[in-house]
Amino acid sequence: MKKILTISATALAAAIALAGCSAGSSGGSMPGMNHGSSGTSSSSAPAAAADHNAADTMFTQGMIPHHTQAVEMSDMMLKKQGIDPKVTALATKIKADQGPEITTMTGWLKTWNEPSQMSGGHSMTGMMGEEDMGKLQTAQGTDAAKLFLTQMIAHHQGAVMMAKTEESGGKNTDAVALSKNIVVSQQAEIQEMKDLLGTL
Repeated sequence: MKKILTISATALAAAIALAGCSAGSSGGSMPGMNHGSSGTSSSSAPAAAADHNAADTMFTQGMIPHHTQAVEMSDMMLKKQGIDPKVTALATKIKADQGPEITTMTGWLKTWNEPSQMSGGHSMTGMMGEEDMGKLQTAQGTDAAKLFLTQMIAHHQGAVMMAKTEESGGKNTDAVALSKNIVVSQQAEIQEMKDLLGTL
């Protein structure tokens, strides 16, 4: 019995290591972004494997695509010319904060042996549709900056709602801690974006 447990633990460690490698290669444009998340994933892996519930799984499965879209929106802004430097700085910060969190959450789902995607029928609050993303892609200058801020405020508000649900219903300590961090950081960014909108 001990041998089997040892093998499965080794396989689990290998899966986590592979998850870290694949995530690191995709984030090559953000130097240093993996330093914090890799430590979090490895140190919390044993606890994460033992202790999670359906709310943790749903939060993680939902927040990964939510964060992924926020990074995509930020990338769009960073490729545009003539954008207010404060808006560019915000897009850079969102990308830097949420990229490592995607890596960490992907690692949790692997550790928990949960699917990476939510089952059908669940919607994520604040997500942009294809038409919204198309408008952001084509907008330029101040119009693009205003649209990005307006869309990202709604996006962040959705993430805060999802995080508050996890905060009250989650079981995994790392997932609950992340949800609390998302609530605090994204509420602050919502206020910052509202203030920025008033200056454009």
